[in-house]
Amino acid sequence: MRTDRRPNVMLYTTDQHRGDHLGMAGHPLCETPNFDAMCRHGAYFRNAYSEIPSTTGARRCMLRGQGSYDCGLVGYSSVEWSEADSLAAVLAANGYHCINVGWRNLYPQRKLYGFHRVVCHELYPGVDDYWEWLCEQAGPDAFERGHGGDANGWSARPWHLEDRLHPTVWTTDVALEEIRKSDPTRPVFIWISQHRPHSPYDPPQHFWDMYAECELPDPPLGDWAKKHDIPGPGLPLDAWRGRLTPAQSRRIRAAYMGSITHLDCEFGRLKQHIAWYLNKLRPDFPEWLTVMTSDHGDMMGDHCLYRKTYAYEGSARIPFLVQYPKSLDLLSGTFEHPVGLQDVMPSILDAVGVDIPDAVTGQSVFDAIDGKPWRAFMHGEHSPCYSEAEAMHYLTDGKEKFIYFPATGERQCFDLQADPQELNNLASDATYAERVAVWEQRLIEKLAARDDGFSDGTRLLRRDNWAAEVEKNAVQREPK
Repeated sequence: MRTDRRPNVMLYTTDQHRGDHLGMAGHPLCETPNFDAMCRHGAYFRNAYSEIPSTTGARRCMLRGQGSYDCGLVGYSSVEWSEADSLAAVLAANGYHCINVGWRNLYPQRKLYGFHRVVCHELYPGVDDYWEWLCEQAGPDAFERGHGGDANGWSARPWHLEDRLHPTVWTTDVALEEIRKSDPTRPVFIWISQHRPHSPYDPPQHFWDMYAECELPDPPLGDWAKKHDIPGPGLPLDAWRGRLTPAQSRRIRAAYMGSITHLDCEFGRLKQHIAWYLNKLRPDFPEWLTVMTSDHGDMMGDHCLYRKTYAYEGSARIPFLVQYPKSLDLLSGTFEHPVGLQDVMPSILDAVGVDIPDAVTGQSVFDAIDGKPWRAFMHGEHSPCYSEAEAMHYLTDGKEKFIYFPATGERQCFDLQADPQELNNLASDATYAERVAVWEQRLIEKLAARDDGFSDGTRLLRRDNWAAEVEKNAVQREPK
């Protein structure tokens, strides 16, 4: 065990939160002082990526400690999975009181998945504790999206009810209450899952006002993205591609930043209440390990694309911060190692001194912090979703990125150091051919080991119409 006594553990996740929208990431406008402060006694991993950049698959990677394919899901699908050796199940078996509060997007919505206590925020009546509470507070017709925004849409406006009724505030309030009521004889593991900055883009008025008048650059448009440049008007509210007007684009990006700063403010409130009040109720467990991350990003109109499921930086790159327990004496700061959601579970188990199950494919980020050997790159993928042609595999080390589209055979390669906005596809550039070949060979070898039709060991293969679920493979990999 890395600490003298087992700390409480907080896993704090946001949904659809781009990795570049943090102060620590160098964003010129988006203010996140509370998230940034985690690095005063902790670590920020600049090159963090989602192995499956949509919610259900990403969360499965995170809660099982496994990469795509190994976790049994390679895209978006509403399917149940076994919680054998899930993060919560392992911690519960080792004496932790395990609580999950907020946005789930797991199926069935009320399945415990190893937690002792679950308080849901979902989008459906009957399984949404937030919705029931909202109706009690604001009347039987109260509705989270009563302002007309869409759960996957690109419209934006300020929150239409009192600030205290916003789901971001509710999630914080419920988390504090659940910690207060937790078993004081055991350490707590709490997964606090915030739905925002996922659409609808609807921060409270104060946070809307922070960015509403800011001058923002036009979204980047790569030399490869002209096919997505579909002009409006007429784009559906939940369009996955197309060109918005400059005013529409500015509003959604301002509201998105406002939602993130609102989240940061609520995270600060949470930490202050724990330090000032709740720790006094749990004197035997005064220390906390905190991990903050997200399931995927949001394209926000970059390259005329919206939402997620893509390999591009706006969609696949995520925040990843770790704040150490006070007694843990480790190097703090920014780390360049490529990390993913599969690393959350082994990192937490390593920190609290619990054995990591054999089925876990991730690695404890404390190995990276300690200077131990680390992976050279991350692999991610997504099965067909909005468009079969956009289904992809990708590899990246945070400095370069290689993307393969199995339905079309297209390749893309980006030099992220020289071209962080992925404007120039170098896959056919003769001067970059050697680097493209290196990355392609890596993917050939990676996929050949799976024997599922993407590689024959010598070349990448074309493939279409594959399912998101690979449950048979995941079950085979679980320990007996």
